[in-house]
Amino acid sequence: AMAGEGGAFRLRCSLLGHGQDVRGLTRGLFPQGGFVSVSRDRTARLWAPDGLNRGFTEMHCMSGHSNFVSCVCIIPPSDLYPRGLIATGGNDHNICIFTVDSTAPLYVLKGHKNTVCSLSSGKFGTLLSGSWDTTAKVWLNDRCMMTLQGHTAAIWAVKILPEQGLMLTGSADKTIKLWKAGRCERTFTGHEDCVRGLAILSETEFLSCANDASVRRWQISGECLQVYYGHTNYIYSISVFPRCKDFVTTGEDRSLRIWKQGECAQTIRLPAQSVWCCCVLDNGDIVVGASDGIIRVFTESSERTASAEEIQAFENELSQASIDPKTGDLGDINADDLPGREHLKDPGTRDGQTRLIKDNSKVEAYQWSVGERRWIKIGDVVGSSGATQQTSGKVLFEGKEYDYVFTIDVNESGPSYKLPYNITDDPWLSAYNFLQKNDLNPMFLDQVAKFIMDNTKGQTLLSSSAQFSDPFTGAGRYVPGSSSGSSTIPGADPFTGAGRYVPGSASNAGAPVGGVDPYTGMGAYQSAAAKAENIYFPKKDAVTFDQANPTQILGKLKELNGTAAEEHKLTEDDLIILEKLLSATCNTSAETPTAQQLQTLWRAVNWPEDIVFPALDILRLSVRHPTVNENFCSEKEHAQFIVLLLKFLNPKGKQANQLLALRALCNCFVSHAGEKLMMEQRDEIMTQAIETKSGNNKNIHIALATLTLNYAVCLHKVNNVEGKAQCLSVISTVMEVVQDLEAVFRLLVALGTLISDDTNAVQLAKSLGVDSQIKKYASVSEPAKVKECCRFVLNLL
Repeated sequence: AMAGEGGAFRLRCSLLGHGQDVRGLTRGLFPQGGFVSVSRDRTARLWAPDGLNRGFTEMHCMSGHSNFVSCVCIIPPSDLYPRGLIATGGNDHNICIFTVDSTAPLYVLKGHKNTVCSLSSGKFGTLLSGSWDTTAKVWLNDRCMMTLQGHTAAIWAVKILPEQGLMLTGSADKTIKLWKAGRCERTFTGHEDCVRGLAILSETEFLSCANDASVRRWQISGECLQVYYGHTNYIYSISVFPRCKDFVTTGEDRSLRIWKQGECAQTIRLPAQSVWCCCVLDNGDIVVGASDGIIRVFTESSERTASAEEIQAFENELSQASIDPKTGDLGDINADDLPGREHLKDPGTRDGQTRLIKDNSKVEAYQWSVGERRWIKIGDVVGSSGATQQTSGKVLFEGKEYDYVFTIDVNESGPSYKLPYNITDDPWLSAYNFLQKNDLNPMFLDQVAKFIMDNTKGQTLLSSSAQFSDPFTGAGRYVPGSSSGSSTIPGADPFTGAGRYVPGSASNAGAPVGGVDPYTGMGAYQSAAAKAENIYFPKKDAVTFDQANPTQILGKLKELNGTAAEEHKLTEDDLIILEKLLSATCNTSAETPTAQQLQTLWRAVNWPEDIVFPALDILRLSVRHPTVNENFCSEKEHAQFIVLLLKFLNPKGKQANQLLALRALCNCFVSHAGEKLMMEQRDEIMTQAIETKSGNNKNIHIALATLTLNYAVCLHKVNNVEGKAQCLSVISTVMEVVQDLEAVFRLLVALGTLISDDTNAVQLAKSLGVDSQIKKYASVSEPAKVKECCRFVLNLL
């Protein structure tokens, strides 16, 4: 029977094999109906269902880790490995990849700096790993493609979503992050402790479980749709039933819980404190692994249920377990008040309900089974002789910690209610909130407040009402200078107006080269031969921004120099020096730029940001000259040069500065020194440059696309995998926002250049979903180059 049809889950079999805690499980593809388990005993084991339909046989035991193995996942079949691969992550910081029929790893992925505790696989051979080193990594075959950085604590859970390029990570920093093409798109907050597990429900919904003892259902858009309570301690793992929204969870409260229609439908206790992991098989059976090293399988199908003897043996083992009352798994216990064995004559009211009884001086715990209509012993309670309220510290209630969680029976026949209480709370207020929350008669107020005070022995820390002391504070208070800053919103562009110098306003910002160069847009498409032949990529040379009007630039520089503060003002001589530099670098004179000219330029580009743009434009044009390029990009100067340009890429700064800094970076690629510097600083430059996409300025988008294209040209020559991955991620991210077709065209050329002659890059581009992002450009009518280039790229994908 599938999940959702039948009654209750019962034991199918117990599997011995591992020597220590079973920490990870995943359903296998081969053999069908099987699964893989990993353990602290440093091994992974492949299990296949045996012919008798009840048990499983261990096919083989895989080893390759030098320490505990903590997680496992299956990499789907490919042409090369038609039966898929098995990936395991361990405390030795490594990931081992096995074929289905070998006991030694095919290869080992190294790169994490701490335990790898979660793995998830996607399409096209991608693998996502999460680690205690606070990062997640995306691997393709045997190479790390990108590292996802942003969490501030260990990443306990990772999942690749069905929609291409989307990934989830859950962390001990209590947040979940959604990543698209390697960049964090959204952070989900709500859990109050470490996030331990994630499970995918659909393309738009997922579940998470955490140490706060709650499960949450989320929408990809960021909204938390539901919170499920039931566990009384950390929840370690969560797994979804095939073809429906029901799921199972396991945790530190010795239990496996089955959730149907949003309710906890069944609780199965296990004779082990920590139930580390679970997975659901294709037939709806549930596999769980625990701290006792035993794997247990539970089923709803009567054909697969274990024999009466095996079930009896399991119950005996469970009844002999000793339960520590300090864990709070059974609520508060006061042995003196417990009823005797006769209490078990009354039936329970819901599945999984626990009841404690006292037999002589021994306290025993029982759990009600609705399916079998009987109380099953789940263990002996040890050390409960006088342990009233949690002397050991805090109790969890609805995922929060409290000093006390009282159980209050309002009347004999009705249900009992939980009242959480901290000694810092006001007893009357807590009593009032408790009655409100549970819709109870306000007449009970005195009684409940008195009950709290009696049972906390008056341990109240009445905090002074400091937080209300100043009647003038609060939301609407006037704070000088904190105005929303509407004055900084640019009204009209100060650079417009007739005959005035506007940086980069020329329409064809491409390189002025004739013939069939797609960047000119001048009569390049007359030849019919060009249609069939790919003249677009792989591009071999950097694209630069050469268009210039020296007279206008100098005019603007002089005008702004007049307004500059004294310490920034340039002398008449300085202005003449910059004029010479411009003519030397714009090829109007044969002179070589001098050191004096470059020093003067450096002073000018360090002007305040509201007047610096003409100086930046001179830098943009000059850096194409080999002498200037060598000077600014050489070993000794380059640090401050890069810092200066990155400063202007701040999306909150002036758009003219962002534009000219991007163009200057593009122009750096013309000489060897500049290209070397750009490649060394790639990670930082790209990370900062991509932030400029938010301004929706078409010229900035063209410059950003050109920078990406110039990186693609270099990466095509050297084949640096992480570099290509970063560029692909930038292309995918920028494609989302650009409207301008020239920018789109340059991104397409960059994409084509990156994936030419590189199957790894093609796979990565597909796994990021780039092909679906660019399809629409295959039907653009004008300019024709966009459509043609797009079709050439799609042919490779």
